[in-house]
Amino acid sequence: MNNIVQFFKTSLLGGFFVLLPLVLLYLLLAEMVGLLVAMATPIADLFPEDTFKDVQLPGILAVVLLMGTSFLFGLSLRSANLRRLGLWMERATLGRLPIYGAVKRLSRGLIGAREDGVFKPAVLHSPNGEREIVYVIEDDGQGQVAVLVPWAPASFAGSVKIVNRDRVDLLKASLGDTSMVLSHWGVGAMKLLANEQVGKRKDSHE
Repeated sequence: MNNIVQFFKTSLLGGFFVLLPLVLLYLLLAEMVGLLVAMATPIADLFPEDTFKDVQLPGILAVVLLMGTSFLFGLSLRSANLRRLGLWMERATLGRLPIYGAVKRLSRGLIGAREDGVFKPAVLHSPNGEREIVYVIEDDGQGQVAVLVPWAPASFAGSVKIVNRDRVDLLKASLGDTSMVLSHWGVGAMKLLANEQVGKRKDSHE
């Protein structure tokens, strides 16, 4: 009898731990599709009514619209005059909103663009020897920095601290890689820190 109970228990738990990641992946993909559709809806509204009425795969259409629009904007910004006009319009409108500047810098960091002084992955050292993965948000240039201490798995939500600059070591890792580690509850953190240590040793020999 005990063998039968153990068999059902092992099979149930084994199936559950296989099914759970699949369900979570499905929910994540569904959320991503919903977000893409929401982002593409204002673009779709520019087309004549009922243009996309019979679309069967809204997620794919959303990707096409976003990529096409991004390409057209990028193409137009290759013109110096249009680029200056776009920057002026941005500064005069959205640039006045603090949240827009923060989101823009975060987006640039996620795609690998260089941005000085904001959302830089780093390690915060505590007096007791503990280390925390953080983002450097601001550096006053006088020995203090503002850091965001994320609450995993919400990789860009957390508390803001003002700490001494000598307690913070910048990580030689991309913002995307760091946020991925945090969103996976720290899986890969040791590799992230090991790569930084290797990088430091290389720098010390140069």
